[in-house]
Amino acid sequence: MIPRFFNPPESSFFLFGPRGTGKTTWIRACFPQAEWINLLEADIMRKFSARPEHLLEKARLLSKTKPIVIDEIQKVPELLSSVHLLIEEDKERQFILTGSSARKIKRAGVDLLAGRAILTTLHPFMAAELGSKFDLSRALHEGMLPIVFSASNREDVLKTYIDLYIREEVQMEGLIRNVGNFGRFLESISFSHGNVLNFSEIARECEVERKVVQHYVKIIEDLLLAFRVPVFTKRAKRKTVVSEKLYLFDAGVYRSLRPRGPIDRPEEIEGAALEGLVAQHLRAWNAYRGNKNTLYYWRTYHHVEVDFIVYGEDGFWGIEVKNTARVRPSDLRSLKTFQQDYPECKTILLYRGKEKFLRDNVACIPCEEFLENLTPNRIIYSFSDN
Repeated sequence: MIPRFFNPPESSFFLFGPRGTGKTTWIRACFPQAEWINLLEADIMRKFSARPEHLLEKARLLSKTKPIVIDEIQKVPELLSSVHLLIEEDKERQFILTGSSARKIKRAGVDLLAGRAILTTLHPFMAAELGSKFDLSRALHEGMLPIVFSASNREDVLKTYIDLYIREEVQMEGLIRNVGNFGRFLESISFSHGNVLNFSEIARECEVERKVVQHYVKIIEDLLLAFRVPVFTKRAKRKTVVSEKLYLFDAGVYRSLRPRGPIDRPEEIEGAALEGLVAQHLRAWNAYRGNKNTLYYWRTYHHVEVDFIVYGEDGFWGIEVKNTARVRPSDLRSLKTFQQDYPECKTILLYRGKEKFLRDNVACIPCEEFLENLTPNRIIYSFSDN
């Protein structure tokens, strides 16, 4: 059992996260005495689908101090009404509601439990959670999913991971009509990983309508397989683009989806994987700190771009990621431009070298070292760390 940075609330809470992030394993370790309702078991799901009020009967027979876990709550979202009623009866009663898809929950109305159950997320491993077991090269190829990390045949698990989602979450739930089109879309969307989202271009590649692509992107977001990063526009002095960037949630999942052939440059694929690995760490860091900050990127119409802007209660950082072993003056140009517009911002360049140094007021840090030291109990980086 590898300890996680996630700290559970004392009250009832939703715990969302993609399949394989270790939600069930973590809960069983932290709440060994909890009453467990696993909706992945077909007979259990049928039972509660037919009579959601059975939860009321079951819960009222239990001690009010005994936590109740409902695993994969999106399978029977009608149970939320019963959960709501039980929490109203006794606010000390704790429910732990896990989910790997937000789609049905949104339709049922998470607002039903607003203020009564806190929304939390569990992410793939962070490097600091793995400690000495973290290996950057391996993370770029295999990702940071606990289900993959613990497997002896990691590549095989990654290959079947997306198939599992298509079969269990997409096909069975009737979210799409044409599985073939959706499969082509998943391959095509891997080229958009770390890039500005262009629905029309993806539609041309998949030979489907633009609105179909928009629907597919919404599906993979609801299934927590991807997330968008908006452009930073606060107090803008230059004209910026308006489109969002898209990232797949795990570097290994990205690598398993991304086609490779003779004309695909390995350094281009690895560069996108490195940027995505940093993105997923920043998301996890922020989530485990209580979502005090927002993750952005910055790009002007003259193609000056900073990969990540972290802005919020904890501070203001601009972060550029370079898949290179040494820092050249051109690598700092975007960050220095951003500094001119936002002198309050601390700027960081992450690269694949070994030395940490300050150049032109930019902290240049080895990416592996940065990830290994990124923990939720501290801010991203302080110049005093040098």
